[in-house]
Amino acid sequence: MNSETHLDIKAYMQALGEKARAASREMANADTNEKSSALHAMAEAIRNSAGHIKSENQKDMQAGIASKLTDALLDRLELNDARIEAMANGLQQIAELPDPIGELTDMKYRPSGLQIGKMRVPLGVIGIIYESRPNVTADAAAICLKAGNAAILRGGSEAVHSNQAIAACISAGLESAGLPAEAVQVVDTTDRQAVVELIQMRDYIDVVVPRGGKGLVERISADARVPVIKHLEGLCHVYVDSDADIDKAVAIAFNSKTYRYGICGAMETLLVAESVAASVLSALSARLTDAGVEMRGCSKTCRLIPQAVAASDEDWVTEYLAPILSIKIVSGLSEAIDHIERFGSHHTDAIVTESLSNSRRFTREVDSSSVMVNAATCFADGFEYGLGAEIGISTDRLHVRGPVGVEGLTTQKFVVIGDGTTR
Repeated sequence: MNSETHLDIKAYMQALGEKARAASREMANADTNEKSSALHAMAEAIRNSAGHIKSENQKDMQAGIASKLTDALLDRLELNDARIEAMANGLQQIAELPDPIGELTDMKYRPSGLQIGKMRVPLGVIGIIYESRPNVTADAAAICLKAGNAAILRGGSEAVHSNQAIAACISAGLESAGLPAEAVQVVDTTDRQAVVELIQMRDYIDVVVPRGGKGLVERISADARVPVIKHLEGLCHVYVDSDADIDKAVAIAFNSKTYRYGICGAMETLLVAESVAASVLSALSARLTDAGVEMRGCSKTCRLIPQAVAASDEDWVTEYLAPILSIKIVSGLSEAIDHIERFGSHHTDAIVTESLSNSRRFTREVDSSSVMVNAATCFADGFEYGLGAEIGISTDRLHVRGPVGVEGLTTQKFVVIGDGTTR
């Protein structure tokens, strides 16, 4: 569909929206067994279609090589047997998660005689815009469906063949469970106008979730006319307090940086209290050097670590997603909190300390979606939090914050029960 006019794209996206809205009403009434059956059937279809999925993925890989995608993007794009099996396993795991829809909470009697509580319900239709990783097609579809929603998925043009192959498995799973195939629709045009239309269809889309680089998220957030669940970047900090256990601090800082460089929960800036800086940085810098991590530090840091280079103002606001770490020595907890507030992205920040009062102050005053005490920032992940899976990590305050799992794609309505009660 690459040659359509904008008018054709608008009509095409409107048609997707109408089908999604109709399917969302059916999905909201689907019971747990129907949704679980669909997810298990999708997993089976993916396993049975592994050969076809790999063949289609090779088309995308060859096009990616021809267009000179980076090695990192090609790695994200590739689907091998292990990754296809992981997709199928992920669908099965989401199928086994508790179903939040219809849950009644906070039921209380009022003096009027009314019983008032809240019921958890789906959001409706969710638009998901993502880049590179074709496995997101399965993951996003599964989480949306488990929460009783319909979804319109728009993957990157570099993965168009892979996404369509996976989408066929999703449709087969839905139909085998007696659920509408239109509950998950993958946009089959690579024209960017489709994204423009998707994020402005207020009559059909209830929320948009962009998954990708900072540029994509900023563009979607600026242009969308529907609510957006987003995070712009993961500029995560670890603060080593004056009351830290040095061995713990070194282990946590090293793991936060080197577990995986490309995740949004990777530490990008290390803050160290001046009273323990010499001990911490002596041990940590040796390990970081052995791991091939470039260190960029303040003037005090550079005096303690000869191999460190001077940090620029830009370093404090850079999400490297690479083996690079900025380091700053601070006077203490107050300066660390001020630095995080000024330069952080409200994603994940950690303190290493044996002081209960300092840990309490840090968790109270640091305004991030995840605040950690004596733990590595790379634990910022929906699976690690017990959510089973996530669709992304929100750094917004509304309507959900932190890793967004199944419950994050729901909302609540009041349920009011009377017995001929009048006012």
